[in-house]
Amino acid sequence: MRHLLDIADLSRAQLEGILDDADGFVEVLGRPIPKVPALRGKTVTTAFFEPSTRTRLSFERAAKALSADTMTFAPGTSSLSKGESLKDTVLTLQAMGTDLMIIRHQAVGAARRVSEWLSVPVVNGGDGAHQHPTQALLDTLTVRRRFGHIEGLRVAIVGDIRHSRVARSDSQAFSTLGAHVTLVAPRTLLPVTTRDWPVEVSASLDKVLPDVDVVYLLRVQTERGGASVFPSLPEYVSRFGMTRERRARLKAGAVVMHPGPMNRGVEIADEVADDPDALVLEQVSMGVAVRMAVLFRLLGGEIDG
Repeated sequence: MRHLLDIADLSRAQLEGILDDADGFVEVLGRPIPKVPALRGKTVTTAFFEPSTRTRLSFERAAKALSADTMTFAPGTSSLSKGESLKDTVLTLQAMGTDLMIIRHQAVGAARRVSEWLSVPVVNGGDGAHQHPTQALLDTLTVRRRFGHIEGLRVAIVGDIRHSRVARSDSQAFSTLGAHVTLVAPRTLLPVTTRDWPVEVSASLDKVLPDVDVVYLLRVQTERGGASVFPSLPEYVSRFGMTRERRARLKAGAVVMHPGPMNRGVEIADEVADDPDALVLEQVSMGVAVRMAVLFRLLGGEIDG
């Protein structure tokens, strides 16, 4: 594995190998001193051209837990304001001595293009509405640790599918690992076509609710036009919101997930978000371990299964 750009680039064996490594790093993070010297002397750079809380900070936390040094690029105070190109920006960061770059950018394909310019490994921290591979890895790890397996589980991904890189990455990862995935959304929030998606599609959350093991909720991405394609928020909540009443109709053991940030009262009710069986904060915790595993594999010389 030279880069991590797209979940579709990984085989089932590679996915499972990364999750196995992440399981080990969960144990490391639980130690009194949650740190190992695996990447001492390495430098990891986060170059985020879009806002981020969870992804950027958990990558930095993961790098430091592996004893790597970190550099953080902030576009608002950079030479981008003077007209510097993306290519020159990332080449400059590489010239400063980085060993790996994590990039988030609003343009689809930006991470892959950066990987063609640089001689160091590149991790896609999110490119437009396309891919977010480490989110899919942390989500599958969270589910595997809760259920003990992924094969045969039924996963419903609900909400703004059209604008969601998480939906694309998660549907690929869960399907590759043997889960049955259903996308649930109004037609206007679905992609133009799902022909190449390994999923089923439903317009009714209430219809699929009794059978699923995992309900994965997505926020409506207003910054990408998501709110402009349905009549009103109250109508959206009535049809697709995970209310307390819908939560009560899930089968025993079913869990609710959300990648954050949450719009409480829209796609998820307060009571559901704070329910002990909601895995939202566990997802955040697993994100550090997964990103440790990715950095370790890309910089530590691990050979894929």
